[in-house]
Amino acid sequence: MKPVIVVHGGAGRIFKEREDGSRSGVIKAALKGYGILKQGGTALDAVEEAVVLMEDDPHFNAGYGSVLNEKGEVEMDAIIMDGKKLASGAVSAVKCISNPIKLARLVMEKVCQR
Repeated sequence: MKPVIVVHGGAGRIFKEREDGSRSGVIKAALKGYGILKQGGTALDAVEEAVVLMEDDPHFNAGYGSVLNEKGEVEMDAIIMDGKKLASGAVSAVKCISNPIKLARLVMEKVCQR
């Protein structure tokens, strides 16, 4: 079976001056995830690494590019799901972490074991 990955750059309006960066970021994330799948990696690994790239890219409202709350602070949410095991991990309103998707996966794997 040929691997497939779908990546989207979030919701809301993308302003004209940010279109190229946003498009480039989505392409990079999709290619990263696809590369992991092509090398036999798991879907979870592919998704996590694609999201990490987007969290590290200031064009997206995630990680480094997060929008500030009304107090001027960064608070981030992340969730990851494993459809085969019907498991998920999530974090909400986390601060001082570069990649909340990694923390969400850790929660899924260490806290929510079936």
